[in-house]
Amino acid sequence: MRLAFLGTPGAAIPSLEALVAAGHDVAIVITRPDTRRGRGSTLSPSPVKEAAARLSLPVGHSLKDLEEANVEMGIVVAYGAMIPTRILDVVPMLNVHFSLLPRWRGAAPVERAILAGDIETGVGIMSLEPTLDTGPVHAERRTLIGSKTASELTQELALAGAQALVDVLASNDFLEHPVAQSGEPTYAEKLTKETFHILPTESAELGLRRIRLGSAFCFLGNKRLRVLEAQTSGHVVPVGELRVNGTSAFLGTCDGSLELLRVQPEGSKAMAAQDWVKGARLENGVARWS
Repeated sequence: MRLAFLGTPGAAIPSLEALVAAGHDVAIVITRPDTRRGRGSTLSPSPVKEAAARLSLPVGHSLKDLEEANVEMGIVVAYGAMIPTRILDVVPMLNVHFSLLPRWRGAAPVERAILAGDIETGVGIMSLEPTLDTGPVHAERRTLIGSKTASELTQELALAGAQALVDVLASNDFLEHPVAQSGEPTYAEKLTKETFHILPTESAELGLRRIRLGSAFCFLGNKRLRVLEAQTSGHVVPVGELRVNGTSAFLGTCDGSLELLRVQPEGSKAMAAQDWVKGARLENGVARWS
């Protein structure tokens, strides 16, 4: 099948690679324009653009590039923008969405499933509609969330979604008989800085879920401390206190404590929590956190 592929982050790459491996003619890959990273002026391509170059596929940065591609269908995986009706009227599209629709429609379905404490999630292949993630589903794959991080879960769903996508395109039954979504929709709002902020007024379990998203942080005084790994603990610590016991450090929450395992102090590199404790020089081994 002659296809257009629309995607941007690394999670979209398994689907692109699977389409090529299955023998589909990917006529064009559309992704976001190159962006500046860091303080320099050098432009960096998106992960999908890098993959397209490796696969010798033509790349465009605008939906206008679809007009001359003469494709039968478009495949959308984390493209990062809504596809307008005028495009969908010309090019039907399938979307690889990382949730069990209609739960977690929107921008951050993996992270919202983790934060909500969902038992399972999955990936669906749906027909794209102008409205947000409302299309009928052609195939679905499920997985337990357990203690997986957002990065681990995203990679798992990316691989499962790639295989499901290839299966759908290989089957007229899957393609022609999608199932309408049913159930109460929930919406995966975009992540903000506060999504990653661990607070002492929240439960230890919720704090741990925030840490599993990556980039979680709290404040010791006016200094930011990134918390890279932690575990819930039975160590008794007053709410809002950080206490050191030997070489271990514990954050007191509203219902228990979190033992820090790996951290990154502001202006420093990532390190084991016990190494941070040795150099932190906390007075009496106690500090306030927020």
